[in-house]
Amino acid sequence: MKDEGSMAETDSKISTDTDKLSKMEGIKEASRQLRGPIPEELLNQEPSFSGDAAQLLKFHGTYQQDNRELRNRKDADGNRMDKAYSCMIRTGVTGGKMTADQFLVEMDLADKYGEGTLRLTTRQAIQLHGVLKQNLQRTIHEISKIKLNTYAACGDVNRNVMCNPAPYKNNPVLEQMQEMTAMIAAHLKPRSTAYFELWVEDPDGHKENVAEFQPVEEPIYGATYLPRKFKIGVALPEDNHVDIMTQDIGLLAIVENDAVVGYDMYVGGGMGRTPAKKETYPALGKPLAFLAPGEVCAVAEAVVKVQRDFGNREDRKVARMKYLVDNWGIDKFREKVAEYYGRPLSPVRGVKVTGVDDYMGWREQGDGKLFVGINIENGRIKDEGDLRIKTGLRAIVEKYKMPVHLTALQSMILCDIDPTDKDDIANMLKEHGIKTAEEYTISRRFSMACPALPMCGLAVTESERVMPDLMSQIEAEMAKYDLQEELISVHMTGCPNGCARPYTPDIGLVGKAVNKYTMFLGGNAEGTRLGFIFQDMVKFEDVAPTLSPIFAYFKAEREGKESFGDFCNRKGLEDLTEKVTAAA
Repeated sequence: MKDEGSMAETDSKISTDTDKLSKMEGIKEASRQLRGPIPEELLNQEPSFSGDAAQLLKFHGTYQQDNRELRNRKDADGNRMDKAYSCMIRTGVTGGKMTADQFLVEMDLADKYGEGTLRLTTRQAIQLHGVLKQNLQRTIHEISKIKLNTYAACGDVNRNVMCNPAPYKNNPVLEQMQEMTAMIAAHLKPRSTAYFELWVEDPDGHKENVAEFQPVEEPIYGATYLPRKFKIGVALPEDNHVDIMTQDIGLLAIVENDAVVGYDMYVGGGMGRTPAKKETYPALGKPLAFLAPGEVCAVAEAVVKVQRDFGNREDRKVARMKYLVDNWGIDKFREKVAEYYGRPLSPVRGVKVTGVDDYMGWREQGDGKLFVGINIENGRIKDEGDLRIKTGLRAIVEKYKMPVHLTALQSMILCDIDPTDKDDIANMLKEHGIKTAEEYTISRRFSMACPALPMCGLAVTESERVMPDLMSQIEAEMAKYDLQEELISVHMTGCPNGCARPYTPDIGLVGKAVNKYTMFLGGNAEGTRLGFIFQDMVKFEDVAPTLSPIFAYFKAEREGKESFGDFCNRKGLEDLTEKVTAAA
């Protein structure tokens, strides 16, 4: 396998002219392995971090944000006030698995240092919002004490590794997949000790002596880490719960006789796009190789190194690995990975994705115990009116101390429940206004939205805050045609970066301008196909009315059990447009 200094010059996309490199490349190179000015700035009294420090903080799992709705506030004398800065802290939860104590501490930290809510992400991570700069060290330190960390939850490195979180104990395959997930996550962690020095060892004010800085070897990432973020997921053919085709590396388990005999690896998936930049686009992963379990970590490392050495470091908008795979073609990319790995790669087995599950409701675990999947709409754990999700979950987890698993649909699973406790837990859920799975349409259970406004600096319009209302409108239109029992997946984002994976579901809505969205149709809940742009600049209030005649068309002319996304894909843009125009 090649080391970090053995980059082949002939194919390199890295410019030797440092003037052409993006600003972020210079920040990383001068950062002293992700330290930069963070140590000094943690000690000053400023309410925010400088630009360079804020960029490097991402590698440590935190984004600096400000409340955009407070940007124009004024004091009593009419003077414009400073921005209301705070930090979002993301804890990586490998495979979505947490202990009861870990979950409870995260809830405590949300109350003590955050704005009082937790957010479950589309990548099985957990986020605290509203943490002030002066509380950042203490918060991350507390997270480290429960054997979780925020290291590499963001930044130009491999992030939280995803896996099917179902706690079925009579299926050894799931345990083998989770073990592989943990191995990959550990193998691809950055080696820099900056995280431990800044947040773990001395949370009360460590000031580094720059003159004493001694770098450690970063055998996988090198001096400037990756050109952009990197994502990995592990799934089953019959249950592509984590959308492996949208990941930089997707691993599809191949099962024989109740054992994982290997994985088909897909590479080059990714959701982000910039509408004004036509060379950007969402992409699905392409088949790379079949790997025996013992090969996975080494080949994953080789893939990461190829992206490290040949990914675009001049323009961050086209720096994801999907562009390298597409520019080279999968055959050339495979050859280069094999070169870095040191031996030929076996062809994929070609097993197809056939289904997806959300794990909601009460189910048997297979060991005499039960689990219950609880739908957390858009992932926000909070108390609001009669719906007291936060108080209810705290009461249940404190009482029963069960493991908690996070799903890729922003929801959660309470595991290892004794059947004799089912009625009590069900009553506690009901007392706190938490609905059963059967009280939601399956479409709402499969819906997702990114946080968007007011905290995300990239959002151009609403997402999380309007999604519940939008789903009510869509459900009402579905009910007109007796489609309320159908799985029609809807994902919404406040900008084109695609954090809620809006380009693969049956219906995708991507923020384009204030109160306006690009509508995508023709994907599917299984995540195996990209949707196409159906209409651009659709007003929020026009989304459901625009879909209504398409629902009617689907009801009238679907073939057998054809899904809504399959139907839209079969009919195509022109045909569907004619139906909507005729209904106007």
